[in-house]
Amino acid sequence: MQIFDGIISDRGSKYAVSGGACASHAEAKAFIKGLCRKKKFAKATHNTWAFLQDGVPVKNDDGESGAGMVIVRMLEREGLQNHIVVVTRWFGGKQLGGDRFRHVQNAVRHYFENRD
Repeated sequence: MQIFDGIISDRGSKYAVSGGACASHAEAKAFIKGLCRKKKFAKATHNTWAFLQDGVPVKNDDGESGAGMVIVRMLEREGLQNHIVVVTRWFGGKQLGGDRFRHVQNAVRHYFENRD
């Protein structure tokens, strides 16, 4: 599991991105459970995630409507299969509108560029 914390900050909201190998929905649940063992991530407003299970998208918006699909599209373009990417957001009190999708994209891009 790789975690990149505090990569984006906008109007009080803060973002992190993490990821790792994942080949099934059960593994995705275990990954999220492991991430949320860290108190900071358990208290996050959203832990949005997605992975491609042998080409089939699996995602969860966790209340950040549409964000899971943004991750799916980026995974498809990258050609990254059986690998989960989680974008975590701590809400800062102000609505971000469409900027939240740009922040999800930037977080995923950061992950792709910096993962092992």
